[in-house]
Order: sequence, then structure tokens, then C-alpha cells
Amino acid sequence: MVQLMSSIAVQRARAPLDAVVRLPGSKSLTNRALIVAALADGPSRLTGVLLADDTHHMLGALQELGIEAAVDPDTCVADIRGCAGYLPAGEADLFCGNSGTTMRFCTALCGLGHGRYRLDGTPRMRQRPIGQLVEVLQLLGAPVRFLDRQGYPPLEVRGRGLGGGHVAFDSPPSSQLISAILMAAPRARGDVMVEVTGQVVSAPYIRMTLAVLEAFGVSTVDRINDSGGRFIVPAPQPYRGREYAIEPDASNASYFLSAAALAGGRVTVEGLGTRSTQGDARFVDVLERMGCRVDRDPNRLTVHGLATGQTLRGLEIDLNDMPDMVQTLAVLALFADGPTRIANVQNLRIKETDRLSALAYELTNRGATVDERPDGLTIHPPDWVLPGAVNTYDDHRMAMSFALAGLAADGIVINDPECTAKTFPDFFERWRALTS
Repeated sequence: MVQLMSSIAVQRARAPLDAVVRLPGSKSLTNRALIVAALADGPSRLTGVLLADDTHHMLGALQELGIEAAVDPDTCVADIRGCAGYLPAGEADLFCGNSGTTMRFCTALCGLGHGRYRLDGTPRMRQRPIGQLVEVLQLLGAPVRFLDRQGYPPLEVRGRGLGGGHVAFDSPPSSQLISAILMAAPRARGDVMVEVTGQVVSAPYIRMTLAVLEAFGVSTVDRINDSGGRFIVPAPQPYRGREYAIEPDASNASYFLSAAALAGGRVTVEGLGTRSTQGDARFVDVLERMGCRVDRDPNRLTVHGLATGQTLRGLEIDLNDMPDMVQTLAVLALFADGPTRIANVQNLRIKETDRLSALAYELTNRGATVDERPDGLTIHPPDWVLPGAVNTYDDHRMAMSFALAGLAADGIVINDPECTAKTFPDFFERWRALTS
């Protein structure tokens, strides 16, 4: 029997918004905290954890590795009993879905074990590169074998603990590869120095990783600049179990904050402010450049939409530090007063889908003229945004970003809205509440 794809029509905003929202926890922080808590000496309690596909894959992988991990879905609290750096399981099969953090972080984690561990994921995950991480793990003493295509999952790790030493990445396609090593390094037998040459993609995510390490008692020496980075992790060094609060997800907050830019009025996101460790919290700076007013506080952000008769400004921007914000900005660009040029985001081609090609196709269907480049897009807005169905390519960010278009244009329909379960299962319920 053929299963028909579901779809959802987005309700246009009929009045300026006035909303205060608190959103689910950060996927990136949740999965980092889960790894670190699993390696810690003693128990940890994580509050505000995200419960979505990516974090369920991480929790399932940790449990397969013998880590005691229990989550209360009503309170979003996870209790983790750390293994003090010694994985209980000597053999495990880990299914990582299409979660890049689960696949990459657990590959390095398995290097600390003593046994045989197999990791696999969805067909799309088998297209997402992991070769540089494997090379670094092998240099640190963890043999890894690709089970199908060289450089890509599925793979097998023959863990025997990690030694210390100097390792290097050369323009890695994802910062997750670096973060994976940094989180495993404190439990190595000797100091680990990680050198990164070339461009550091999504550098704020590496700073997030270092902040989580520090919160659990691990000290590092780091330097990140435009030409690379260097990180020294003294080892062996214990993580200390603790209670750790996870912020709302800044990437997912961008859709709600941007709603004010299109519908007018104001939207406040609670629990996310100037103290945030998430680089995507700075997307409010982009909204400010487009003409919005922003109120910033340590634990909240508010975006005020444009005055009547004003139009969002098109802009030229390098989003290498905030690649997950490209889709949000690209949809806003449909309603700008001129072209928007987004550059230096070539790593979007190896995400849940080739996001640049997917954006170019769907924006064109909405009436825009789009110039697609290897590392970005230039979007020329249409005179009016065309109605129609938006394909989402099993990519949660395609669905959530194009929901924005439905606030300011009639007839926008999102295909396969269930794909938001990857990081935000009840997104469309909350989205409807925004305009009701």
C-alpha cells in the first residue's frame, strides 16, 4: 500500500503578534551534556533536556553502551550515572538515525571503550562524511573499519582506549568532528593536542563544547581564529558529575523571533539571552540589520517587527558561524526590499539534505529568482510570494523555516511536517498558538 505524504496549511497572521514563548531545550547542548555526563565520575542530572529524534538516538546509543540513563518525559529531566570513562559494554550495535551529533560523538566515545562497536544510520547518514574523524581516532590508537564506502558510515570501532598525542584536522567539513575528539580527549591516557588548519566551520559550536567541558570540571587550552585553531586537553582528567541546566534551542528560537519580522508586533523567547553559549542566539543581530528592533537581556530576547509601511532590508552576509540560520534568513529574504546574498556556507550540502539546492528549488517555486553558488545563494525577492506546497526533504529546518513564509503569504502548505520530530516534535502546534 502506498502511504500518502501528509501536509499542513500554515495560517497567515491577521494581526501583529504579542507572544512570550519558552521553547524546548537545545539539541546541541543536550547531546553534548549526555556524552559528558556518561563519561563523568558519579551521577549527573540534566534539566531542560530536549526530547526529540536526535536526542532519543543519543540516549539509545548510550544505553546500548551500558550507561545508566533515565529520562522523565514530563519534566524533561535526565538522570545519568557516569561510567568514569570506562564503557561498560564490550560490544554494541548503535543506530544513529540521521543524527550527525550521535554518529560523530559516539564514534569518538567508542574509541574509549574496550571491545567492538558498530555504528550505522539512515541512508542519508551514509552520505555524510566522517573520514577525518576516523583518521584522528586511528592516530590516537582506536582502529576503525569502514563497512561499506570509505570515509562514510557504517563503520566499526575496535576500541582499546585512546592514547595521547598531536592530531590534526584540515578544513574539516563539520565542527562536530572536532567536538567529538574534544569530549573524548579528557579520558585519554595522555595529553591530546588538536590542531585545525584552514577554515573552522561553525566555530561557535566548538566554543559551546568547551563550555560544557568546563561546566563538568575539565580544563582546556584553546585558540580559535580565522585561519584555524589549536586545542590542548590535559589527560587523563575526570569529568565531575553535576546538575546541569540546558538552555532553550537557539536555532529553533530563530523561527519564533523572526515571526515578528514578518507579522509585526513582538515576540519574546524566555530562557535565552546574552548569557547563551549558543552562537545562533546572535541571529537577532541579523534581524536588527534587516530593520527590526531587538531587546536583549541576560535570559530573554525580544524582537519587535517593523512599523507599518516598512520593508525588511536585503543584506549581504557570511553565515559560516551560523549555518543553521541560512534557511531562516533565506525565507525572510522572500519579503525583503532587495537581494540577499548568503556566503561561506558550503557545508550545508552535507546536512540532512543538500540545503542549498533544496532552498534554491523551493524559493524559486515561491517566485524568487535564486543564484545558486557552491558556497551560498543570492535571493532576489518576487513582487509577491506564490502560494503552493513546499517539499521538506526529510529536513526539519526546511519545514520550520518555510512556516515563516505562511505568516505573510497566503496558500503556503508544508509537506511532511512530521520531519520536525528530529528536534522539535510539537513545532506546528506551538506555531499555531503563535497566531491564535
